Amino acid sequence: MSSAAIKRIKKKLPERLAEVRGDRSQRQFARDLGVFQQNVNRYENGTTPHTDFLITLCTKENVSLDWLLFGKGRMRRAR
Repeated sequence: MSSAAIKRIKKKLPERLAEVRGDRSQRQFARDLGVFQQNVNRYENGTTPHTDFLITLCTKENVSLDWLLFGKGRMRRAR
């Protein structure tokens, strides 16, 4: 995969994070996940999230990691 393709994929991640957050404020979303609001803000503004955050998000929000990172498949995982 080219570096340009990777940049395009990374550029979409903040949009998908905001989609998962929905109508909740960043503060409420952070509380729901047990993380700092500042981290949610940074990640929605383009900083690459830490692995622990991604695992927590996908587990607590029932989100597919493939969808979150690559936009592939459905947002919610089958239970």
